Amino acid sequence: MLSPRGKVLENGAPRFFRRLAQGVFDLEDLRFRTHELASFVNSASARYNFDPHRIVAVGYSNGANIAASMLLLHPSLLAGAILFRPSLPFMPDRVPDLAAIPVLVLAGRFDELVPQEETERLAALLKEARASVILQWQSSGHTITSEDVEAGREWLLKNSSTQLR
Repeated sequence: MLSPRGKVLENGAPRFFRRLAQGVFDLEDLRFRTHELASFVNSASARYNFDPHRIVAVGYSNGANIAASMLLLHPSLLAGAILFRPSLPFMPDRVPDLAAIPVLVLAGRFDELVPQEETERLAALLKEARASVILQWQSSGHTITSEDVEAGREWLLKNSSTQLR
């Protein structure tokens, strides 16, 4: 298990990339940090002797957004992703090929930070990229619920190591 921590501080809390305002991402920093994180994954795989292509990214909010960015900018790196309360990080210049990469998107129907349309746009883009996407709505806001955790657990069991690259 790798558990990277974001290098950007916002009001003392670590984040993976800067934002200019609530819901407004610093796209230049997001791209830079995404490439930096991909490099970290590759370096860690060499150091700790594991296959980086077997990694399933699990992220919440800012972490889910950089995981989605990793899928878009480094489509061959991840084996899958569980994205808790994500939004579309950006529209890529070209849609990557995410053929059969499983992605679970867990969204809050009453999320006060991420509009439903943003989550739906992300899921649609991932489907257009041929990822195997499940979009599951919870009757919650931006916080992770026990239902989210259970859905993530079930998804991981279903997409065991034999199905993840």
